[in-house]
Amino acid sequence: MDEVIELKDVWVSYDGVRVLESVTLTVKDKDFLAILGPNGGGKSTLLKVILGLITPDKGSVKLLGGKPKNMRKYVGYVPQYHSSNLDFPITVCDVVLMGRLSHKGPLQRYNEDDRNAARDALKTVGMFEFKDRQIGELSGGQKQRVFIARSLVTKPKLLILDEPSTGIDSKMQKEFYELLNRLKSEIAIIMVTHDISAVSVYVDKIGCLNRKFHYHDSKEISPHDLEVSYQCPIELIAHGVPHRVLKEH
Repeated sequence: MDEVIELKDVWVSYDGVRVLESVTLTVKDKDFLAILGPNGGGKSTLLKVILGLITPDKGSVKLLGGKPKNMRKYVGYVPQYHSSNLDFPITVCDVVLMGRLSHKGPLQRYNEDDRNAARDALKTVGMFEFKDRQIGELSGGQKQRVFIARSLVTKPKLLILDEPSTGIDSKMQKEFYELLNRLKSEIAIIMVTHDISAVSVYVDKIGCLNRKFHYHDSKEISPHDLEVSYQCPIELIAHGVPHRVLKEH
């Protein structure tokens, strides 16, 4: 299926406060879309609408051609990473295997297919050599790779990431985005982020969200789009030849 997500005129309110207003969006197979916007602008709400966790007040939502509640099992989701205490006895491989639980019945044990899928996912993100390491011993960037492996272990058709670079140093961020750049040749990716410099290099399309969604089906982004979304003056700094914005450092 070419169209992975279809949102048409979606409105969402909480306790009478409008959070999303007339959002229309189409994401196709192998698209890499970044969503920018201020805190409280509705980014997490939009992800929940796509996943069928929130029913909009108005508008239509299709995920992989069907209802989000029925199709979200084909979506890999990596939530925001919070630096919490992970000092408990669970290995990297065990964390990845948890991604298979949604496809198993009650009380079913992991089988060899599950373990093979976990090994393949770890190889995909370059973390196979750490499969027996305790998760709490890894760096922030390594943990994020493991969490992506967990989301890939069911071979999803869409990968959603919410602020994936939080808590990762600059060197690991570059490796992390290069991983996503490789993955986009296989599946569609939606990434919520504040990292404009990274998205200008790696993503295919950019949308700005602050209740309303400003989206042009391309990676071009203007100061006006950012000013509308962040509601403050914006000045872009260009590096290198003209029209290459935030490309070289």
